[in-house]
Amino acid sequence: MLMGKPSRSLFSTCSVLATERDRISKGGGEDGNGKSTDTHDQQESTLNPSSEREREPRPISPHNISSPTSKTADPNSQNFLSVPGTRSRGNSLDSEDANSPRSLGSETCIPSSPSTGEHPDKGASTKDVDVRNDPNALKPDPKTEDDFEVENNKFAFSPGQLNKLLSPKSLSAFYALGGLAGLEKGLRTNRSTGLSIDETVLDGTVSFEEATSASTPEHTPRASRRTTSMKYNAEDVTKNNDRFIDRKRVFSDNRLPARKTKSIWELAWIAYNDNVLILLSVAAVISLALGIYQSITATGNEARVQWVEGVAIMVAIIVVVVVGAANDWQKERQFVKLNEKKEDRNVKVIRSGKSVEISVHDILVGDVMHLEPGDMVPVDGIFLEGHNVKCDESSATGESDVLRKTPGDVVYQAIENQEPLAKLDPFILSGAKVSEGVGTFLVTSTGVNSSYGKTMLSLQDEGQTTPLQLKLNVLAEYIAKLGLTAGLVLFVVLFIKFLVHLKTIQGATAKGQAFLQIFIMAVTVIVVAVPEGLPLAVTLALAFATTRMLRDNNLVRLLRACETMGNATTICSDKTGTLTQNKMTVVAGTFGTWPNFGENGPSSTQQDANENNQSSETNNVAPADCISSLSPSVKELLLNSISLNSTAFESDENGAATFVGSKTETALLTFAHNYLALGSLNEARSNAENVQLVPFDSGRNELAETELREEERSGLGAIVEQYSSRSLRTIGIIYRDFEQWPPQGAPTQKEDRKQVVFERVFEDMVFLGVVGIQDPLRAGVADSVLQCQKAGVFVRMVTGDNIMTAKAIAQECGIFTPGGLAIEGPVFRKLSSHQMNQVIPRLQVLARSSPEDKRVLVAQLRKLGETVAVTGDGTNDAPALKGADVGFSMGIAGTEVAKEASAIILMDDNFNSIVKAIAWGRTVNDAVKKFLQFQITVNITAVVLTFVSAVASNDEESVLTAVQLLWVNLIMDTFAALALATDPPTDTILDRKPEPKSSPLITLTMWKMIIGQSIYQLIVTFILNFAGKDILNFGHSEGEDRVFKALIFNTFVWMQIFNQYNSRRIDNKVNIFEGILRNKWFVGIQFIIVGGQVLIIFVGGQAFSVERLGGRDWGISLILGLLSVPVGILIRMIPDSFVRMLIPSYFRRKQDKPQVYISDEEQRYEWNPALEEIRDQLTFLKKQSTTQSETRTDTRILSYPPNSRIINREKKLI
Repeated sequence: MLMGKPSRSLFSTCSVLATERDRISKGGGEDGNGKSTDTHDQQESTLNPSSEREREPRPISPHNISSPTSKTADPNSQNFLSVPGTRSRGNSLDSEDANSPRSLGSETCIPSSPSTGEHPDKGASTKDVDVRNDPNALKPDPKTEDDFEVENNKFAFSPGQLNKLLSPKSLSAFYALGGLAGLEKGLRTNRSTGLSIDETVLDGTVSFEEATSASTPEHTPRASRRTTSMKYNAEDVTKNNDRFIDRKRVFSDNRLPARKTKSIWELAWIAYNDNVLILLSVAAVISLALGIYQSITATGNEARVQWVEGVAIMVAIIVVVVVGAANDWQKERQFVKLNEKKEDRNVKVIRSGKSVEISVHDILVGDVMHLEPGDMVPVDGIFLEGHNVKCDESSATGESDVLRKTPGDVVYQAIENQEPLAKLDPFILSGAKVSEGVGTFLVTSTGVNSSYGKTMLSLQDEGQTTPLQLKLNVLAEYIAKLGLTAGLVLFVVLFIKFLVHLKTIQGATAKGQAFLQIFIMAVTVIVVAVPEGLPLAVTLALAFATTRMLRDNNLVRLLRACETMGNATTICSDKTGTLTQNKMTVVAGTFGTWPNFGENGPSSTQQDANENNQSSETNNVAPADCISSLSPSVKELLLNSISLNSTAFESDENGAATFVGSKTETALLTFAHNYLALGSLNEARSNAENVQLVPFDSGRNELAETELREEERSGLGAIVEQYSSRSLRTIGIIYRDFEQWPPQGAPTQKEDRKQVVFERVFEDMVFLGVVGIQDPLRAGVADSVLQCQKAGVFVRMVTGDNIMTAKAIAQECGIFTPGGLAIEGPVFRKLSSHQMNQVIPRLQVLARSSPEDKRVLVAQLRKLGETVAVTGDGTNDAPALKGADVGFSMGIAGTEVAKEASAIILMDDNFNSIVKAIAWGRTVNDAVKKFLQFQITVNITAVVLTFVSAVASNDEESVLTAVQLLWVNLIMDTFAALALATDPPTDTILDRKPEPKSSPLITLTMWKMIIGQSIYQLIVTFILNFAGKDILNFGHSEGEDRVFKALIFNTFVWMQIFNQYNSRRIDNKVNIFEGILRNKWFVGIQFIIVGGQVLIIFVGGQAFSVERLGGRDWGISLILGLLSVPVGILIRMIPDSFVRMLIPSYFRRKQDKPQVYISDEEQRYEWNPALEEIRDQLTFLKKQSTTQSETRTDTRILSYPPNSRIINREKKLI
């Protein structure tokens, strides 16, 4: 059997055809006249246009979109999936061996034990309680009485009564509500056509008695009715607010109340609740009180402005608090929007008889909703019908095994017949995951009334603390301790000086004011030293990055993924839809062994493969000509094989008929529509009856035995290889007819005697044909892969396609390069850990891989010290997505389970978006480092300058006053965080290698700039403070002294302003203006800071202890500030290696692992842990080679399992 990539595609499920006339078995069978026939001859005649048998109409069996295997308690009861006319299973040879292990599936599956009324722990056995007469079935639980009372309820049931179905699972409540028929009537819906899209305000009411009387003991399950399938825009279906008014009023929609966000006043209070700010506020109040007293008691011409400093400190505190609160408020708003986007998704429901896609928030009670493998169930409900639906409810109930679901009508009938109920479970629980099967269910509880909604209300996300935030919090704590120490030392020194000069201070008020000045200065030093802006910087960087990443189709679910992605060293990417367009088209095909079509010939490497390949190309024709050469019966069989084995549905978009579903299915359906005269897909399916649906299993890829002659098999193999070499996905079409269903002698499933064990009938299949489906590369993927490689990120392709197709695609997009390895999954999984460590560094393509192979690869890469990003779309990809450092799920093709397990959702399923995520991740890390570089420079300069100038001053006053320092603190904390944390990715951000996990937060290059700028700023301010008056010819009057101090303050601020530009780079490159105009926030912040400083100098006056400066003084301030830029360039020109030599060995960071320095690349590489495993072996080899010490030997210790298929493209020497 020829299969493509394992997916929920056309042939991921297999319908088995049943007919009363035809039978093909391995040992032959009987035709309609009772004559013996040979299977091989029948297979040949199937593809022979002249065959008489082909001209007979062939019964077919459809793949029902919502059809699922149902498990009935009564083997004799009528099942809606049964085949009319089949004989009783009592005569089956296998019926006596009901408990045979062969009839069991391979997975762990146990029946659930729904509770009954007040006995949830006793199962549903009628021996414990009579489900039909449980007085507590609909009795309100304590504190839930309000849910049972609804004013003007136009429905038969209240939300409280419906909640009794699942709190806990209660068959008593299910029976008391009238079963499915009662729910259908009471909720005023239709199980076949769903809710009407025209429903607004409902007329009349339905009483409880009317609804529950809809079910009678004679009620039987109604037949499955197929609905028309259309795809609507979610907004078109729900955009009218006047729809479903009564339904929303009584039951609400599926939205949870938004988590109450903190108001601006609450955030301001939180920002103010800082010990240092409170301490400073106390000092400000005391200063204001003393200032007011001094102003009132001033005599003569003494200025009455002593209160200004206290007010100025208060104003500064208020500004700091308001700005901080505003930033927090903006951050909360952005994350609320992101969470809304993260939680929103589209689901499929039936409305007005049509399958439509709506937002998960717009699901209503009474909706009929589809279930598919990998879905995360968003609401509670009752199972209607389906094939082999099993749910994993572990996240909701803690039950580790998957639970098989039974249609509600079957359960109701079992209750009526007083049959055992312990194994019957019709309940669909919100928060559960559909592990397999397809079906539909009736929604009974949504939003706050659903079990998942109630849980989520108590667990609403309060935000995430990322690893980078934790690191910065620790760093901020260390810096704050240093600042506190500096403040205390300053206070002690100044207090000693105060005591020494105490006798010279006249008056108690003056003494109190002098002491208060010392206290305020010490507290202000602490305020300046405490880096409040560090946590703010990373929060702002993450907020901006996640918001902008959403525009680049990256929805960040976990904030830590932003930081981690920037340092990813390897990407394990899917092929279909990620590297390719996921727009598949049938471009080649072969039916039987010779009628084929396809424009392109085989690749040059395949042209001389064999004669069959060559002959097939000579007979190559157009698709229409190829199809026209087939007999009508073969065309019909081909048409039915394509149209019935599919879950895709029809859509009418912009007046053109299209198909919606799996890309493989839609490609085949489009082919059938264009060349096989496929009319209405719904009509074709409605005219057929499904007897059993078997979900796709990649393990069955090659289990079927098909009857082919050796030369046919050889020619078919050549065709498949040719298709694969052209990057085509190969899909085989096979079938088998049966006389009856279940076939005589076929083993049946333990749970349902009308369902056979598929593996036992999946043999002796008839080969019909094979087609090649092309999925072209996405535009720009090759460039993106090259970008990743330039950025030091190793890209690997992990795909389920065969190795030839995988190699061809990988070569086309630049992943498979000379020297790389391409390995098949069955080979990879047999390698030992030691062998994997040798293979993985060169592994570029892993073909025919299973989700488990991907998980093992990810785990092994992480053991080797790699930072791994991995993409996945299926439910089985969840372990790999969870196990990776960053998991990317597919927003379009991904299942809900995969999305839940991932850290980032690719909204467009595009590899190019992963590259953008890397760029944004590096931008976040860089933003924090830029701010860190700037703030530590200001911290060092401000604290040292304040300390030295205050101690050296005769009056214990610093050259910078408390209010001036608070303005500097505002610049470096809040404004600088906004300016430096909002830089977008630069064009060169991917031109460097990722940083190893062990790299420090502050690099040597950053320390070089921090120390260099601090030295420059301290030299300038010290020269101005201690020698500036003489150099600049300032007088010694009080006015001249105020102008001189204003000059120092102005110069200090301008040095910080220009140092912001230096801090825009954390490497040794000199272009500090790169991308500056793309950051509007940075430009805007510069205007605010410059404008604020100019206003302070001109109108700040008494509050800031400054005087207006003249042109000369402004020139001096600006020039000294501007010199920070060329000084920064000079600092960058100093080699890091030279600086490293100057650092004493005691202060050098100890390396955890050995490093190798590559001089050509100027890069240090850490020791690869894989090398440690072969250290002993190398030692052994060294001992063995003592006799050949003069001979250089290249030894490889790599063994592979027998029949391994490992492809090595050796590097060509140029």
